[in-house]
Amino acid sequence: MTGAEGDPRTIRTAVVGYGLAGSVFHAPLLAADGNYSLDLIATSDAGRQAAAASRLPGADVVRDGAAVLARAADLDLVVLATPPDTHYPLAKAALETGLDVVVDKPFTVTRAQGQDLVEVARQRGRVLTVFHNRRWDGDFLTLRKLLAARSLGEVTRFESRFERWQPTIAKPWKARATAADGGGALFDLGSHLVDQALQLFGPATVAHAELSARRSDERADDDVFLVLRHESGVTSHLVMNMLCAQQEPRFRVLGSVGGYTKNGVDPQEPYLAAGGSPLDAAYGQEAPEWAGLLGRDGHLDRLPTERGNYPEFYRILADKILDGGAASSQPLPVNPEDAVEVLKIIEKARELAS
Repeated sequence: MTGAEGDPRTIRTAVVGYGLAGSVFHAPLLAADGNYSLDLIATSDAGRQAAAASRLPGADVVRDGAAVLARAADLDLVVLATPPDTHYPLAKAALETGLDVVVDKPFTVTRAQGQDLVEVARQRGRVLTVFHNRRWDGDFLTLRKLLAARSLGEVTRFESRFERWQPTIAKPWKARATAADGGGALFDLGSHLVDQALQLFGPATVAHAELSARRSDERADDDVFLVLRHESGVTSHLVMNMLCAQQEPRFRVLGSVGGYTKNGVDPQEPYLAAGGSPLDAAYGQEAPEWAGLLGRDGHLDRLPTERGNYPEFYRILADKILDGGAASSQPLPVNPEDAVEVLKIIEKARELAS
């Protein structure tokens, strides 16, 4: 590996797609990590090309994934921040070209596609991972800490929500996308909620699923409710709603000795979208007034939220790649098999709701 400044241990990287995922998440996180050189940005949109050239003057801007793969000899890693239906063909082509790959969520639009990518990566000896960045939300890290300390006793119910007020669909590709294209709230927000539930409480089956399209221009789903039954005994209630005028808590977790309720959404995305850097001292810090409540009614304590840490994804990935890649014993930030399990839940939910 030889980066732009000749460092033999710099991971030469391309980001394909410069919408929200590429410009707000991947490019800033990569630019802030000295283990990576961000050499290529691919986007066909003229406005985004200009924005990328302005914000990342050290990167070449090209039109599409094909132009990135044409320069594969000068790269080590490709990050796919493109619409979901492109993930499978682009990731497969990149792996077969000999590159390591990060795929934004949802991993693919079918479980079979995801499993095929896992097998291609294994056969080619390449690193493959999925950007389930919400594992490093501050509130999720706080909840993991509570569960590890058994502060709630035996958890019985987990309620998790992503609710937003977006009466119109702003992105053209989302307005066009059907469920078969990877469109809708279940693929978008649901990928995060299902992944978090499985990470916290283990394997699960879908006991109930409701999928609706409330907005006039929605071609997939924008109002979703899932009930998961975990083998651990926990029941998860997961809510995704893009037309929610009054939002309920982000988390409500009930256990045998207490509960945890958390309002608000992790601040990392809006901080990055406003131009902040992951290197800033304020990055990932939640305002004190958004602290969660721990305990029982009448005996509640405010619990400050752990600092959010999306950069950890790329730190773990760098350790893996620089230690020998797929042959290394270092962990992946996200095992792609976990993302396949998320797709399994999504497919079962659609089956039950149909």
